[in-house]
Amino acid sequence: MHKIGLTGGIGSGKSTVAKLLEEKGAVLVNADLLGHEVYFPGKPAYDDIIESFGRSVVAEDGTIDRKKLGPIVFSDPAKLARLNEITHPRIAGLAQERVAELEAADHQVAVLEAAILFEAGWESLVDEIWVTIVKPEVAAQRTADRGGLDPAQVLERIKSQMTNEERISRSDIVISTEGALTDTAERTGDAWRALQQRLDEAS
Repeated sequence: MHKIGLTGGIGSGKSTVAKLLEEKGAVLVNADLLGHEVYFPGKPAYDDIIESFGRSVVAEDGTIDRKKLGPIVFSDPAKLARLNEITHPRIAGLAQERVAELEAADHQVAVLEAAILFEAGWESLVDEIWVTIVKPEVAAQRTADRGGLDPAQVLERIKSQMTNEERISRSDIVISTEGALTDTAERTGDAWRALQQRLDEAS
């Protein structure tokens, strides 16, 4: 089974491209959803999070309250690094389990959709990396429109993260999501057809 790592900044059209690839026949593994899963009671990260950040981050129903945890870690780089140390390896482990299940089910192409693919060092989990890009201003406006946020604040957050140029330099395939959805669909289709040709030639 061929494994694609799909990454990109917020508002870059990553989820749109993931859905387009799914329509082409790929199966998706969403690292963001797996990220929520590692917080569940009974999962390995749960006890470590409480031990590191205290019982105050536990909600009344016994789950980790991410709205309480967020301000603690995002105001202190050391605490954010500690949270990442706890969660990133567990998310990677879940991703590997899901990919193995898909491979056993004889799927041909899997897409690991992961915003933090580079930051978490997950390049080794996949065979090639695709990145979605768009101008920071466009990404900020999209994200603001979607979540009712201030575009200027979103843009500041985008500028604090890895740049498009950095992501491009570490990726195999670049898909711009500028313009209409039909343009993105066409570019994604071209990349998919090129992949199929590469896989056919390698088989």
